[in-house]
Amino acid sequence: MQAHDFRPGNGKPRMYETVKSIHVGTVVLTILGFMLRGYWMMTGSPRLDFRVTKIAPHVIDTVLLVSGVALIVILKLPLMSQKWLLMKFAALVAYILLGAIALGRGKSMRARTTAFVFSLAVFAYIVGVALTKSTVGWIVFL
Repeated sequence: MQAHDFRPGNGKPRMYETVKSIHVGTVVLTILGFMLRGYWMMTGSPRLDFRVTKIAPHVIDTVLLVSGVALIVILKLPLMSQKWLLMKFAALVAYILLGAIALGRGKSMRARTTAFVFSLAVFAYIVGVALTKSTVGWIVFL
């Protein structure tokens, strides 16, 4: 049986599906929250300074990261030999750094807005890599 083979009877399909659903759900929550906070940043909204606005993303992103690691464990993926997964992690670091610039560390509105746009592009790349299991992401469909 291959590491990703979840035929009935091997005991893990339900756990895999549950963890994958949690992972995908938190992916949706994290990007929607990031887009909303980006909008608030560009419009100068005081909502960006609300306590819940500062705490919720950390909770969501922690669940996202833990569920991602859990998927790696459940699937028994050999991390260092999965180039697509390594690229996904590298892109995640870029997304986090760009997001930090976009949501406040940027010295000007132009820098923050540019970082925000690039963050969204990197996020789209991460999703493409996750769906295609290819380092080229969405380009695989061209």
